[in-house]
Amino acid sequence: MEAEGRVPGPPLPAAGEGPGAGPHLATGVFGTARGPLLAAAEVLALDDEEDDLEVFSKDASLAEVNSFSPSVPMSPSSMINQYKFEDGPELRDLFITVDDPESHVTAIETFITYRVVTKTTRGEFDSSEYEVRRRYQDFLWLKSKLEEAHPTLIIPPLPEKFIMKGMVERFSDEFIETRRKALHKFLNRIADHPTLTFNEDFKIFLTAQAWELSSHKKQGPGFLSRMGQTVRAVASSVRGAVKNRPEIFTEMNNYMETFSQKINLLDRIAHRIYKEEREYFNEMKEYGPIHTLWSASEEDIAESLRGVAGCIDRCCRAAERRMAGLSEHLLPLLHEYVLYTEILMGVLKRRDQIQGELDSKVDALANKKTEKDLCLATWESFLASQTVDLHVDEDSEDRP
Repeated sequence: MEAEGRVPGPPLPAAGEGPGAGPHLATGVFGTARGPLLAAAEVLALDDEEDDLEVFSKDASLAEVNSFSPSVPMSPSSMINQYKFEDGPELRDLFITVDDPESHVTAIETFITYRVVTKTTRGEFDSSEYEVRRRYQDFLWLKSKLEEAHPTLIIPPLPEKFIMKGMVERFSDEFIETRRKALHKFLNRIADHPTLTFNEDFKIFLTAQAWELSSHKKQGPGFLSRMGQTVRAVASSVRGAVKNRPEIFTEMNNYMETFSQKINLLDRIAHRIYKEEREYFNEMKEYGPIHTLWSASEEDIAESLRGVAGCIDRCCRAAERRMAGLSEHLLPLLHEYVLYTEILMGVLKRRDQIQGELDSKVDALANKKTEKDLCLATWESFLASQTVDLHVDEDSEDRP
């Protein structure tokens, strides 16, 4: 299975890194001068093809740099750090397929594993083809390791562990297939990214057997190291706003907060529409047979009742098509924007933590320099006073 086509990718604060599907990189952000309302409207403009979204803009290069300005928002198709395969899939050297879901039932839990097949021509791999089985927790581990190794990159989103109540049942065929597609897309986005694709943990995820992966997970940072990371994160949050944050990142943060509110609202509205559409559909499914049975007992109006039943049946089919369009196209697209927005907010937060650590170290260095200068001045003053006293003593000895 080839990598999916278009997927929404949010803006990235640091140039040179982001989710992608190709070798070329461009920096930019949401929108064009058409304004945020039209940009939001573009979210609703869906093609009929399943793989219609792409994280990366077409024909992007390092020379195509767009400055960020919240007053001139750009469309989602021109988000920061977007790339695409411009040389065609035949030049790719890493192909990943996620398929064959398999249910496992134990005394403790029930879970699904997926087969991950990797084919590659890269020299750093010992073989050209690998086949392993991974469960959802393994994908979560990979994502956390990528975030840890590349804190300022936009790591592609994973499907949530829990599903929205009322949409699909957990472990149903529909749910498993939807998750399989999302996991397949997740791995292929990583494989197509110019930086993430060479991550060592990603390679281990693709090649190690289950027991080897479990052993590798245990080699993570120790307790004291994790505590140190937690303390630094808490200290960064206590410090509050970053003192020397560049204006561009302040603008990005403000823009993303507004965008997050609006896209989450659209997502909730879309789900409410889908729920109401389903309720309407279920009611009409009951009314059709009722009118058909009624027509059998009312000869005078039988033809009219059958006509109403036929009309209801056509309405049911139309409602079913609308629900399919919502569930297959609009809802996944909007929700992916929500996920990417959360990821980008996390990237901006981690960037602020790094900036906060830098500010504290700069302040500590300045304080040490001040203390050093003060100490040096004290010593110079002391030495100068000693020199004066020495000259006075010498003059008194030379007098007859």
